Amino acid sequence: MTKRRPGPTRVAMFSGGRGGAGIARRLLRTPGVRLTLLVNGYDNGLSTGALRRFLPGMLGPSDFRKNLLPHLDPADPAQAALFAVLEHRLPAGTAPRDLGDLAGALAAPETSPPGFAALPRRARAAITRDLTAFLRRLEEDPDGLDLAGCALGNLVFAGAYLRAGEDFNAAVRSCARTFATPARLLNVTDGGDAHLVALKENGRLLADEADIVAPQDAARITDLFLLRRPLGPAQRDELETLPVQRIRWVLARRRAAVSANRAALAALADADLIVYGPGTPHSSLLPSYLTPGVAEAIAANRAAAKAFVVNIREDHDVQGMSAPAHVDLALSYLGDPGNERRTVTHAVCHRPRTGRPDVPAMPGDIAEAGLRTNTQWIIADLADPGRPGARDGARTADLLTGLAAGAASDPALEPAG
Repeated sequence: MTKRRPGPTRVAMFSGGRGGAGIARRLLRTPGVRLTLLVNGYDNGLSTGALRRFLPGMLGPSDFRKNLLPHLDPADPAQAALFAVLEHRLPAGTAPRDLGDLAGALAAPETSPPGFAALPRRARAAITRDLTAFLRRLEEDPDGLDLAGCALGNLVFAGAYLRAGEDFNAAVRSCARTFATPARLLNVTDGGDAHLVALKENGRLLADEADIVAPQDAARITDLFLLRRPLGPAQRDELETLPVQRIRWVLARRRAAVSANRAALAALADADLIVYGPGTPHSSLLPSYLTPGVAEAIAANRAAAKAFVVNIREDHDVQGMSAPAHVDLALSYLGDPGNERRTVTHAVCHRPRTGRPDVPAMPGDIAEAGLRTNTQWIIADLADPGRPGARDGARTADLLTGLAAGAASDPALEPAG
């Protein structure tokens, strides 16, 4: 790698929902760091899936909403109010009229419910405007969406999407302004609709993103597909009667035409540090790597440090997978299985002080793994001592920025290889 240019450290991090929040929070508070968060919109969990069905053609806003949270300080009343809007869940029995009443109450500090009164004036106006736009669509089909459990922030996003002429990436930009994130939040794609499906080696289909993140059998996921339309239960059941190769052929013929967001490619090309952040691999991260042009933009940037952060806990979709296998999987989706293009220069791995069965295993001969993948491994206890099972985001972020500066010199770390 060449010497880093002077000026701010440009960090581009692939992110899911909350997995990389601690890292992002620290990076946003690190002087001289400019952070771009690269997210995909294939989420379709319970209320998000219902919202996507109500607004056909819209990607899932949930992971973008979650990435608007890390900069918000709950000790600041205005920022706490923004946090409350993003995270507030509508209770059971909420009708369109109730949402309309809430939107009206949010319009002024004196009428706002507790927790929302300190909203900044401009944010308040934007939130009210976007909720009103969503309510206008809801009035056309008041029974089309069960509002119970919907995140208010997702409905703000949906209103921004409608107001922007159903331009998903314009809605991302609008909500980033409304909630004043200092990060540059980007969808990895151009915003076209697509639906995530996974195929396992035993022929089982995981018909959507919600299935991929849910508890499941230990059979390996072998394929990811982005489809033009979601799979219904009857289609899934019919496909699962076919041989695996036939299922793969049918799904390949239904692929969506996905294109990259040019701004995302530019951020990767310009980065001093590219971070493959933690998160559920087959829902949050690997689909982003499949975006046409992403792997090429990463490979073309030969000056950046490119760090893979191994999950601190095991996910349902990668049961029993070792830490080097996590890197290998990402490299295969990035089209560089041998890491010949130096797609991953460093792997940052948590090793607990005592063995845990739910932490991705680390082979004893890590030097061999590093040699095999052409990657420098950095191993440390990166757990947050105050939150069992959680990552110390600050320490991980400091380690990553040290890599960008060529100064990963923490004596507590154990570089391997």
